Amino acid sequence: MASANSRPGAMDLRMASESGTLSATAASLIPKARAGRAQRAAGLLLALCSAALCLAEEPLAHTARVLTSYFVTLQIGALLKGACYLAEEIFHLETRHRGSFWRALGACLHLRWHVTLLLVSGSAYAALLDGDRCSLGLHLILSCFCQLLFLALGLHKPSAVEISEMSERSKQNVAHGLAWSYYVGYLKIVLPRLKESMEKFSRANPNVLAHRETWKLHILVPLSCSICDDLEKADSNIQYLMDLPETTLTRAGTKRRVYKHSLYVIRDKDKLRTCAVEFATPLQSLYAMSQDEAAGFSREDRVEQAKLFYRTLEEILQGAKECAGTYRLIAYEGSGEAETHFLSQEILRHLQQQCREEYAVCPGSSCSTDLSLQISGSDLPQPLQSDCP
Repeated sequence: MASANSRPGAMDLRMASESGTLSATAASLIPKARAGRAQRAAGLLLALCSAALCLAEEPLAHTARVLTSYFVTLQIGALLKGACYLAEEIFHLETRHRGSFWRALGACLHLRWHVTLLLVSGSAYAALLDGDRCSLGLHLILSCFCQLLFLALGLHKPSAVEISEMSERSKQNVAHGLAWSYYVGYLKIVLPRLKESMEKFSRANPNVLAHRETWKLHILVPLSCSICDDLEKADSNIQYLMDLPETTLTRAGTKRRVYKHSLYVIRDKDKLRTCAVEFATPLQSLYAMSQDEAAGFSREDRVEQAKLFYRTLEEILQGAKECAGTYRLIAYEGSGEAETHFLSQEILRHLQQQCREEYAVCPGSSCSTDLSLQISGSDLPQPLQSDCP
């Protein structure tokens, strides 16, 4: 008989929730990718300005002259800004631009685009001056003066939001690199082998891992980046049980490198739950950077990067078919110091949610439960009903 995981809708629900995306807590903490609303707002304001310009009923010649003067000023500003940056980059031609002056120039400004716009708008502006060349010269001088004054005062620097958006779009955040390193160097190696390791352990210890739906690596992602090396010290309701069978590989020149996971018993009132739990170790790097002045990494930067780490890692794992059904990301805010058993309760909440999700079927918008025979790796029938709450 088909298991619950193969029913239409159940697989989609399980895959969507295995990373914790159905968690209301995580959804309220992790920022979504920016959706380009700033550009749409600019388009709306542009339309309003156009309407105001039409309602002003100014003479067409005067309006065109002012408009072209602004275009000239903007292009002069872009060229001057690029020239100032080029004054620095010519001293780094060999190390940064492969010894090419033109590569350095292209990195400082879009020369063809800005020069073309300057020539077109400048010619139009000169034609609209009716022969008043003095006004043209004065306008160019004042434009250069204002633009250079802004550059000297540092007023051309992008805002924090602009820097954040550019970093996210170009995927050049610290969090992006850490998430990919964590996946490629660790999760991509251990997660595809996790089920086999759990099977071996279950055959040797048949009564320990009772619920197959929780046979996943539960990865703790504290957004504070505060990680306790000993989970038992972090929460007395979490007790170390034993390690899963080791995976030994030759990796990056290291012979017989060992990868292993630890099983913990989570106390749930009068019940005991067993699962594989560990922290996302790259968060330790973010925390250490925020403590080192040389890194120039503030607490606010750390929290923002921790959230981006979670989101990036979630996107990576959702696209990795070989890792499907082998992990659970658990994001939470704070270190849990205010509440003694905060961490164990957070883990238990996810374990209970997985038990419910395993038997949930969502055709359309309505959800119901369905009981079906579960086939284990030992070919023995499993109970028709889960004892999970």
